[in-house]
Amino acid sequence: MAKPNRYQRVSLFFAFLFYLAAAGCLVAVTWFGWTEGSDHPATAAFAASVVFFVGGGIVLHVMGRADLPDLKVDR
Repeated sequence: MAKPNRYQRVSLFFAFLFYLAAAGCLVAVTWFGWTEGSDHPATAAFAASVVFFVGGGIVLHVMGRADLPDLKVDR
């Protein structure tokens, strides 16, 4: 595998940041589900955020780990 470029490293950093945000939202879903009940709007909003952050993290992770060819034109 070729060495990832700067943008791939940034993408991988944000992927892990998204995973961390998903974990935080999962804690919030658990907390609001336990204290307010599963029919509370905050529980649904945080559950949707978990799905968003996990999906975005997967996409960014794949972008950061892709083996991209060098497309520079040699002169």
